[in-house]
Amino acid sequence: MTEEMASESASERELGSEHGAPAASDAIVLDDLGEQGLEEAIAKSLVEFDEGDIVSGLVVKVDKDEVLLDIGYKSEGVIPLRELSIRKDVSPADVVSVGDRIDALVLQKEDREGRLVLSKKRAQFEKAWKEIEAIKARDGVVRGEVIEVVKGGLIVDIGLRGFLPASHVDLRRVRDLAPFVGQDIEAKIIELDRGRNNVVLSRRAYLEENQRDQRERFLTSIRPGEVRKGVVSSIVHFGVFVDLGGMDGLVHVSELSWNHVDHPSSVVSVGDEVQVLVLEVDQEHERISLSLKATQRDPWQEFASAHKIGELVYGRVTKIVPFGCFVQVAPGIEGLVHISEMALHHVDLPEQVVSVGEELWVKIIDLDPGRRRISLSIRQALEGGELAPEYREAFAEYYDDEGNYIGPPQGEEGTGDGTGDDDSADA
Repeated sequence: MTEEMASESASERELGSEHGAPAASDAIVLDDLGEQGLEEAIAKSLVEFDEGDIVSGLVVKVDKDEVLLDIGYKSEGVIPLRELSIRKDVSPADVVSVGDRIDALVLQKEDREGRLVLSKKRAQFEKAWKEIEAIKARDGVVRGEVIEVVKGGLIVDIGLRGFLPASHVDLRRVRDLAPFVGQDIEAKIIELDRGRNNVVLSRRAYLEENQRDQRERFLTSIRPGEVRKGVVSSIVHFGVFVDLGGMDGLVHVSELSWNHVDHPSSVVSVGDEVQVLVLEVDQEHERISLSLKATQRDPWQEFASAHKIGELVYGRVTKIVPFGCFVQVAPGIEGLVHISEMALHHVDLPEQVVSVGEELWVKIIDLDPGRRRISLSIRQALEGGELAPEYREAFAEYYDDEGNYIGPPQGEEGTGDGTGDDDSADA
């Protein structure tokens, strides 16, 4: 080819390019797929799925009654309001927002209007059901928000609608369920039926299990001999229950006070804060025995340290028995006056000498704090003796120079046998 011809050929190529004519290489690119090939390429770029499959997509529009989801299909999928959430009367805007990526189950690839119909609710249900089955298999716990009060119980959102019967809401029967709406709760699964889409929950079972674990930990931490603080939680005829912060312990009526107790309510009230001594911990039966009186000063020891045999004390007759009478000489301290020690003369019946409620002087003739026994004598008190320390100041004028109790001056009180007035009359 001459230089002139080559030059003309190059000029023609440049001119063609300036006027928009395609270059040979450009024509190959445009015509590479062809019309049929382009359709196949587009088809291959679309996701493949069947009805019942779960697909993932991006929320592109939120209307008042539906949501549009782009899942990479030839048309956007629509999620009707009824298929959006397990909750009733919710706005789509409260469930999803534009730009959210969510899962949805394919209900229909094409409905009557040619639309792809999806369900977020059912995709959530399928996913939740598998999780719940796994939790049930390992006897685990589910957590969810109480969303509704229905007849007989509550509905809990656990990814699907779980039913919580009223009898399983708490450890004790709950009359008003409304305050639970909006609360997040934990519960055990007690019934699971996929065929009926039925899930029954029990918060009570969860609380009992949790309480049982707490009791086990508490029982291993508490030891006999410890002094613990607690609150009186309930009162029964045989004692009181005290909440120790982990579980309740029982204070038997015999361990409430050093004094005689007619009924536990006379000693404590519900809500009282008390200090108790741990007497016994029964791990097997989960029982704790407590004592309230053991944390208080023992009146017997106090009395024994302040008194001695031979002292005179003042008391009140509390009970009459065939062999004598009992006399209370201090709070919680009663001693026996044997019938042989009731008078200077022979006594056939104690009622001939004393009556219940009568106050009189007695002498301590035996004192055994270990066995909690005091023997007293009315007969020996009549013979005089040393007064107990608590009476000496009040009756100082009744002592002689040697410190012996000699009683009031003659005539200040009767002889004690009711004969003084009669003698005067005879004289």
